[in-house]
Amino acid sequence: MDLCSPDGRRLNPAALGWSRRPLHTTNLRGVWGRTKRWDYWAVQSGEFAVSATLADIDLIGLAGVEWIDLGSHESGGRSVTTPLARGIDLPDRVCEGEVGYHGDELDIDIEYGPGMTEIHGRWVEPDGSTGSLDVEVAKPAGYECLNVVIPWSQKRFQFTSKHQGRRATGRAVLGGRPVEFGGESGDAWGILDVGRGRWPYRTNWNWGGGAGRSADGRHIALQFGAKWTDGTGFTENGVFVDGRLHKIGEELDWRYRWDDPMQPWRVRSGSGDLDVTLIPVHDRHGRTNIGIVMNEVHQVFGRWEGTVPDGEGSTLVIAGALGFAEEARARW
Repeated sequence: MDLCSPDGRRLNPAALGWSRRPLHTTNLRGVWGRTKRWDYWAVQSGEFAVSATLADIDLIGLAGVEWIDLGSHESGGRSVTTPLARGIDLPDRVCEGEVGYHGDELDIDIEYGPGMTEIHGRWVEPDGSTGSLDVEVAKPAGYECLNVVIPWSQKRFQFTSKHQGRRATGRAVLGGRPVEFGGESGDAWGILDVGRGRWPYRTNWNWGGGAGRSADGRHIALQFGAKWTDGTGFTENGVFVDGRLHKIGEELDWRYRWDDPMQPWRVRSGSGDLDVTLIPVHDRHGRTNIGIVMNEVHQVFGRWEGTVPDGEGSTLVIAGALGFAEEARARW
């Protein structure tokens, strides 16, 4: 299914809707300056959060690895911006093949396979030390993800593919220390956000997710979004129960404080069958301002507790589920 019309300039009306796996070819041709493409991977454990980003927003490209020690609040990594996104090639077909970036101070390689994704990174920290990341993120047979096209207009629209609760294993060197993810070191979860579209110049959004076990032992993963989907008739909200997506079509109610982000973040449905609260342990506050491009974000990490729908008319109780929530304000 093509996302755009044959000339790449407008949204294909037949592309609207959501699916349980990526179906779209994002043929974004013919318009320069408003097109955004990115693959964002994150791995979260109880002790660390680490992310790898490849982004092409026409004017510039961004490649980066960022890590956070959630206990000590130490952080590091390396990010690189490139004019006109040189050296970053993100394909029309998502979650397939290989993507990456290679430079003097940063290398990222992401290889999408049918049963897992491999993520490899090597970088130089600002203090001259080196870091590394080698992680495998499983994709079990039957695993579902949330894919949706958000239409602001015929010329402004976004395809997104959100993956939550994919088990991660591997190792890293962060701040000079060896770190193990998954396996005997405990649960670690992979999160993927793929974006392909054409955005308005000014946009705010919420995004949140996480994974853990319900009180009766079922694998639960969360995917929530808000603000950027308001008024479009489509959402990126859902709950995964043992890998099966229960899609939530309504906009959710988010309660938190931008000016005090370490207070709890609550997300609730109108019926109340979804009612979860994230208790933060760390606030990642970032601000970038390079003229016509500006982004400010509060992204908090912590653990979710509350109730979620099971997709069969009942609810499940979760407590201690690893996760995150954010508000971002962008001019881009």
